[in-house]
Amino acid sequence: KLSSYNVDPSETSVSGISSGAYFATQIQVAFSASIKGAGIVAGGPYNCGGQMSYTSCMYTSSPSITQSISNTKSWSGNKIDDVENLAKHKVYMISGTSDSTVGVSVMTQLYKYYVTEGQFIPSANVVFKKELNSAHTFPTDFDSTGNNGCGSTSSPYISNCGFDGAGAILEHIYGSLNPRNNGVLSGKFIEFDQGEFIADARSNGMSTTAWIYIPKSCTDGVTCKLHIAYHGCLQGYEKIGDKFVKNTGYNRWADTNNMIVLYPQTVATNTINMGGGASLPNANGCWDWIGWYGSDFSVKSGKQSTAMKKMIDRITSGFNPIDAPTGLQVTAITDNSVSLSWKQVSSANGYNVYRNGGKAIGGIISGTTFTDNNLNSGTTYTFTVKAVSSSGSESGASNSVTGKTTGQPPAVGTPNGLVVTDTTSSSVTLKWDSVSHVTTYNIYRNEEKVTSVSTTSYTDIGLNSATDYRYQVSSVQGSTESEKSNEVTTTTLADKVCYNDNNVNHVVALRAYVSFGYTFALGSNQNMGLYNIFQKTNLCKEKVNYYVIV
Repeated sequence: KLSSYNVDPSETSVSGISSGAYFATQIQVAFSASIKGAGIVAGGPYNCGGQMSYTSCMYTSSPSITQSISNTKSWSGNKIDDVENLAKHKVYMISGTSDSTVGVSVMTQLYKYYVTEGQFIPSANVVFKKELNSAHTFPTDFDSTGNNGCGSTSSPYISNCGFDGAGAILEHIYGSLNPRNNGVLSGKFIEFDQGEFIADARSNGMSTTAWIYIPKSCTDGVTCKLHIAYHGCLQGYEKIGDKFVKNTGYNRWADTNNMIVLYPQTVATNTINMGGGASLPNANGCWDWIGWYGSDFSVKSGKQSTAMKKMIDRITSGFNPIDAPTGLQVTAITDNSVSLSWKQVSSANGYNVYRNGGKAIGGIISGTTFTDNNLNSGTTYTFTVKAVSSSGSESGASNSVTGKTTGQPPAVGTPNGLVVTDTTSSSVTLKWDSVSHVTTYNIYRNEEKVTSVSTTSYTDIGLNSATDYRYQVSSVQGSTESEKSNEVTTTTLADKVCYNDNNVNHVVALRAYVSFGYTFALGSNQNMGLYNIFQKTNLCKEKVNYYVIV
């Protein structure tokens, strides 16, 4: 039986790959009041499978998001939680350059749903990583027995791609984390009765059992977080055993960061549910993203959605919060320090002071006063305090206060190394070097500010094709902005150009290459068939040296 733990309900997040990615977005949107962020690996727009053939939401398509946005707004506060909750979410998206199952064009539509057209989440809260040279697979940076190659779309769909997908997702959602545990884990894996949370579990595509990883600290009663990782099609326990549960990297981070990881499980069904919206059985054990088990699959009342919320509520029902400190105030200011005081919390073992969202010092403070030294002069800082219990549990944050040190502020460094790393017909991706002590960067396109981001890369989408654009970046520290960086210029590609020709001519024209008698599209590495003049393929150019089969 699934137990309850001292888990802060406000620290719950989701992630998934493939059908699990679609499902993670569904849970994120449907229960947005209970979720703080999502990691999406090879997934597409919310409710896409409920509006059109599932194939239109896959491969290299660009599914319309008009109805997705409309449904989200009209269902808000009724079929799904208030859509305004999404504005606080953090999202990390991963699309492999060789993924022909759910290509970058599909994920671009998801980005537009979240950010540019749906405008549900600020661009600064969403990272879209799409330069990873991987196929339809979950990326890690370590080897595990039985895993497939990074460029291969094959079981178990988990690969050492030299990129820590789990870590990137979790650190974006939760902020800076303790280093992961690459050794023996402290906690335990528990198989529990998932059938408790859904009637006729197997008939509705869910296994009767599922898995959860509990770090020792969470067993000991420390306040913990909850992350839910949804596997993809053909990745359930009945298909690949515990590979997704143990080889994706989530547990390594969870073990050192007071985080429980829930691994719900699906099963294949070979009958068609006449009450659903799908015209074929769920033979691959996918999460319901097209309506196999009811047309309400993407809202709160969906069978699998309801089961998930019950599991979340069970796990977080053991939350035992400590009171937050009150009366936080600034008591003194110098050129390089800010002094604080607050009222005592009777049950507190100590306190953590947070400056601009991060811990001001490593250890806990025993008293109710603190002086933060070695600050920059003439700079504004924001502080909060959290009480810490004897078990290490943290309270909610106190009231926030701001203090501006006296003296002249230091100059803010200008970003260096601005370059264009990718260009398509509708987007430009930029990257630059980080600046010390800077957490915000302003992006300028053609001398006009586009947005502010907290990362050192940015993808500007929704651009016109075959158009020249100029970019600069500046650093922001408090209310001070640096000078703008070097300017870079680029031209977006012309609208997609397609070539319907035999495979030999494609190779001659450098649109494809030959390997072991087969022809492969340049960039996407899609198999075009035998290398001869009789095999014809329609190839479309998506960007420089990148062609896809259409």
